[in-house]
Amino acid sequence: MGEETHAEKANGEVVSESSVKYYTLEEIKSHNMCKDTWLVIHDKVYDITCFLEEHPGGEEVLLEQAGADATESFEDVGHSIDAREMLEQYLVGEVHMDDRRKDCTQDTFITTSGEASSWTMWFIPVLAAAVFGLMYRYYTLEQQSS
Repeated sequence: MGEETHAEKANGEVVSESSVKYYTLEEIKSHNMCKDTWLVIHDKVYDITCFLEEHPGGEEVLLEQAGADATESFEDVGHSIDAREMLEQYLVGEVHMDDRRKDCTQDTFITTSGEASSWTMWFIPVLAAAVFGLMYRYYTLEQQSS
């Protein structure tokens, strides 16, 4: 119970009983041309062939990552929530469990980075204003006493 069993097809595609398709990195690498373009983002496999011409940043940036893990590039650009939701329509499967990276710190960074940045957006200016206010107060008191 709770355990997924996988069956491998003749073409190397791995399918689980839950109908999620699993692809090896070797298979994903073969989808690296403008007429057949796949990307891996957070261990999910996307066929973005139809989206190449629509991409606001141009198709070249997508083709540079074609057939490979584009997670870091995707996150570095800082895609919007709309872009992340749009990505779901191109989902074709997931990276096979044996080919996934074992790095869990990246997921932690992604989930907490939004919280940290919104917190610092108000804290740093308030702290700076308080320090400036104290310095101004100290300076004016020194001037009055002399």
